[in-house]
Amino acid sequence: SFTSGKTEATIKNFSPHYRRQYAVAFCRHVQEELEQHRHSQSRFLKTRPPGEAGTVLYEAELLHFAEDLKKWKDRYVVIKNDYTVDCFETKEAYQKGASPKYHVLPAGGKVLTSEEDYNLLSDKHFPDPVGSSEKEAAAAFVPLPKEFPVYLWQPFSRHSYYCFPEPVAQRRFSAVLGDCVRHSNHDFLKQTTYEVEAFLEAIQFFRQEKGHYGTWEMITGNEKEILSNLVMEELLPNLQTMILPKMKGKRNDRKRAWFGIVEETYGLVQQQVAEELSTLKEECREFAKTLEGTIRSDMDQILNSKNFLAGKIKASVSEPAQKCCMENIQPFLTSILEELMGPVSSGFTEVRSLFEKEVNEIIQDFQKTNDMTRLKENVDQLMTLPFNSMKMEPCYLKVNLLQELLQDLKSRFKVYHIDFVIQRTQNFMQELMENAVYTFEQLFSPSRQADSAKVATTIEKVKLRVLKQYDYDSSTIRKKIFQEALVQITLPTMQKTLASTCKPELQKYEQYIFADYTSVIQVENVYEEILYQTLLEEALKVIKEAAVLKKHNLFEDNLNVPCESVSSLTELRTPVGSAHGTPAKVPAAARAEGSDTESHGDETLIVTGKIVWEKDADEGKSPDKEAGVSVSAAGDQASTREAVAVTDIGDKQECPLAGHTKQGVAEGKSTLENESECVASTERELKAQQEAVEEKVASGTDTAVKNVGASPKKVLKVPEGAAEEEVTSGSQTVTAAVSVSGTEKASTAQEKVSEMKLTCPPESVTDTEVLGSAEKKSKVENEIMEKLSQSENA
Repeated sequence: SFTSGKTEATIKNFSPHYRRQYAVAFCRHVQEELEQHRHSQSRFLKTRPPGEAGTVLYEAELLHFAEDLKKWKDRYVVIKNDYTVDCFETKEAYQKGASPKYHVLPAGGKVLTSEEDYNLLSDKHFPDPVGSSEKEAAAAFVPLPKEFPVYLWQPFSRHSYYCFPEPVAQRRFSAVLGDCVRHSNHDFLKQTTYEVEAFLEAIQFFRQEKGHYGTWEMITGNEKEILSNLVMEELLPNLQTMILPKMKGKRNDRKRAWFGIVEETYGLVQQQVAEELSTLKEECREFAKTLEGTIRSDMDQILNSKNFLAGKIKASVSEPAQKCCMENIQPFLTSILEELMGPVSSGFTEVRSLFEKEVNEIIQDFQKTNDMTRLKENVDQLMTLPFNSMKMEPCYLKVNLLQELLQDLKSRFKVYHIDFVIQRTQNFMQELMENAVYTFEQLFSPSRQADSAKVATTIEKVKLRVLKQYDYDSSTIRKKIFQEALVQITLPTMQKTLASTCKPELQKYEQYIFADYTSVIQVENVYEEILYQTLLEEALKVIKEAAVLKKHNLFEDNLNVPCESVSSLTELRTPVGSAHGTPAKVPAAARAEGSDTESHGDETLIVTGKIVWEKDADEGKSPDKEAGVSVSAAGDQASTREAVAVTDIGDKQECPLAGHTKQGVAEGKSTLENESECVASTERELKAQQEAVEEKVASGTDTAVKNVGASPKKVLKVPEGAAEEEVTSGSQTVTAAVSVSGTEKASTAQEKVSEMKLTCPPESVTDTEVLGSAEKKSKVENEIMEKLSQSENA
């Protein structure tokens, strides 16, 4: 059939791109495994573990329009945390485990709550060649039995219609449905496997081949849905030409019939795509197995070959890329960032306010009732807050303002789809709320509270701690969002500008790839990475400027804020800093997730945030010095995106919250009692220590500081039991680090020695207020060593 032939042709053209990207992504995966890279960003809030599958988010009886019967029927609708919509005949049918009457996958959908809005959108996708009378145009497409409808419009699937007798029920269902659309659109893109990465890169290059640059609104759902959307994009114009002129009858009947034809076609396409894609993936997996031996044994040579190629390409591409950037992009970055910062930051501020409001209500309720059972119920209820769509909806609506504010981008940068930025931001907001309530619960457990008189005070202090951690995580995440959005908006302009002059020249660079490595090194990937890197550096500059000016409560990466006392919370444990490996660019998703605070060796080196900042700055400030190569020294094109994102935005957020035992407890290590005072050294001593540390790092590996704890081989060794103390007088940071070898000794030290109280010095500290002499420093070191020795011998 026509549909089958068109689907087969599209997949045949897509397959070479997928095969190439699969080999490249697999090589990157093996490289990361060998080098134990950790592309993660440190967060202060604890990461909430995944929810139990099958958790019900919404269930209610409501009116649903049965398309096959053309009637409104009472249905029992259930939405679980897989974010699909199931319609059952009755509640009893659901409880008995019957199959749903309708099963809706809402990826790519739009939720509408007015008949007028639905008609406008649906008419856009029904290019009626016949035309219609005024009377026909006014006729309702689906007559409403009640006053408050909810429409789920989808591009290639049958639309869904629901109706409610009152606005509250309508709003609740539409909010939940909006969550379903967001998650269905983006949850697949969050996966970090090399197969997902290869697929998304292949889609990008396939569309570029046809002259389409930038984001595509149909990258929603899973692989089968995205590839089917790709087929439908090419198939639909032909269907319209073949079928629409031949359709007869009333306008609404023709419209309904057309949507039915589109849905049926989409179903056939999906079925064929699933089969073809499964065969293609299996073929690629088999090919990857044949490559694995060569990749593992020749990794150094592969990376050298890739770096050499990158140097050659950059030599010719760098100048036109910089020219395009300076003329067409760089002058507008600051204004685009300004437009982004307002709605995004107000959304995160609204999430913060909602959390604070809910906790304050818990405190007030307990002060009135003094009921511990009710308190536990209220805390349990707080844990469901991120999934309470009605309460979270006002937060999400703040970000929707981007649609209006970024209108001028349509003409200047040909950006038509800002939905991706909006929905991704909203998902981050929900994730941060999940982490906030989870951290609150971990710090405050009603079952552990023995003295009810102190409960309200404890809740207040836990709330303040969580809010402080939220502020830093919010700043980190928002900078990531801004970075991704700026590049996403401007990259198509550079790609299109250079396409006619630079891309035709790429083929000649293939001669620089050693014959055995032609499948794992692709010229087009290296070229794209150079363009990406050029824009990324400019984006990071304007973001850093905004942070320096403290716009919208953005924090500088090396900022050290005065810390409040938490001595009254010594019975609580500061949450271990968790990590999210989130892609700096969706098609090149991070390949690893894990906690920066996990210990990967018996010995741990703690370096102040200032030293990490300076070391990273020295390594990253001049990409041109790295042998003229814009990709990473390891030669990993995609990991450069990650490395820059993490280096310049994420990992340098080490210093804040020192008063919340960042150095001691966040590493999960036991700490020693040090109640007397903070130990400090002069700026001259600090400089000498920094130079010594950097010299050690340089002699070992360039990434040793950035990858502290990633591999025992790359960690600077601290002799067992030794205490290392560093003070940054410029940023007023005092760090005391003690390495205890082995879990047994750590446990003994934790039990026998009371917990150290880390406090930050005031904003201004005079020389007489700190212990500056080497003699006094040595004396305190000896005291710490004696306590450690006593605790181990006890």
